[in-house]
Amino acid sequence: MWWQVYPLGFTGAPAEADPDGTADADVVHRLPRVAAWLDHAVSLGLNGLALGPVFASQSHGYDTVDHLRVDPRLGDDADLDALVAAAHDRGLRVLLDGVFNHVGRGHPAFRALETDGPDAATAGMFRVDWTGWQPGDPVRAEVFEGHERLVALDHGSPAVVDLVVSVMRHWLDRGVDGWRLDAAYAVPPHFWAEVLPQVRATHPDAWFVGEVIHGDGADVVRRSTMDSLTAYELWQGSWHGIVDRNFFELAHALGRHRDLLDTYLPATFVGNHDVTRIASAVGVDLVPHALAVLFTVAGVPTVYAGDEYGWTGVKEERLGGDDAVRPEFPPQPPDPDTLPQEQRAVLQTHHDLIGLRRRHPWLVRGRTDVVELTNTALVLRTATADAAVVVALNLADDPVVLPAADARHLDCGSGSLDGSEVRLPPRGWAVLTS
Repeated sequence: MWWQVYPLGFTGAPAEADPDGTADADVVHRLPRVAAWLDHAVSLGLNGLALGPVFASQSHGYDTVDHLRVDPRLGDDADLDALVAAAHDRGLRVLLDGVFNHVGRGHPAFRALETDGPDAATAGMFRVDWTGWQPGDPVRAEVFEGHERLVALDHGSPAVVDLVVSVMRHWLDRGVDGWRLDAAYAVPPHFWAEVLPQVRATHPDAWFVGEVIHGDGADVVRRSTMDSLTAYELWQGSWHGIVDRNFFELAHALGRHRDLLDTYLPATFVGNHDVTRIASAVGVDLVPHALAVLFTVAGVPTVYAGDEYGWTGVKEERLGGDDAVRPEFPPQPPDPDTLPQEQRAVLQTHHDLIGLRRRHPWLVRGRTDVVELTNTALVLRTATADAAVVVALNLADDPVVLPAADARHLDCGSGSLDGSEVRLPPRGWAVLTS
């Protein structure tokens, strides 16, 4: 169970590198600020640290200019080594964010094209229209989703395969445990099928999760050999079903989610660095409803740092539109006793539900059935032959009585168990066990 951090925002690093993320930039040792929060992640019951981009880049981290060097705005190799060691000392595995679909225009491999044109040794690493090009002209290369600063790599190039294999091995050798593959949906699955077996040959325990936002997940996993994919369909069904008071949408997403389990364990979440925070999406009082689903259905769940406090932030489709969901964090975790009551409640809910999942580790692969379903009421049962966890949710402004699905104990939430039924207050929730 991962705690996800976007380091550049978390540590208050400048939005732009100076100069262009190059090696002579001043190194500022900000990564220790992340280490200061590791005990907080452990106290939540989590056992993984998923880091956003940490490599030298020109701005937000996804315009990499050197995959083998820590961004000087965050620190240096020693800072990252220390963070990985501190995480491991606490039983936290470490996941790095690998941006291998594209690079920043300041990457030396692309700058060589601007200098030497099609004669550059690295020209084959990019998809370029050289028609009519003259020295001094801009290089007309393919870019990622219209972002001119993000130059797409040519994934049919053996040199790109070699680059990604060497980068992955370099940091796995230094102690990290796996990779999030950024924009994996934009990369042909056959590329990952070339890269990942080579990396696994030297690092058989490494874990690879692809950022895939649409498509046939099971087919992508089979063709790419990735271990997991981000569960965007379940995320969408969770928050949107709650906001629209339409649990049928969530139930449909859960059915699709269940079908994926025959092939892989999806990477589940209710928030990340690219989306509006869950407290802003559904309202702080309904965050527990989303969390109850996250921590009782199958998959590998992630908590986006700050969501455990019910922090808010709305993503906007504009330049800098991610800033609100990628804020600077205080140097130390706040004392829970100093938090507003609604934030304490969200924090406690995280403790309760993560604790429940730790007590029932079989939930990682459990199959979930829908027991009761209306627009505003939902009962889910995730079970094995020997145990069951039941989730009862109410979105209505009136109390509701729902079937307890053979559960015998109220584990957490705001409901009460009455024989074979669970009573929920307005907008209430409960998790029960057999």
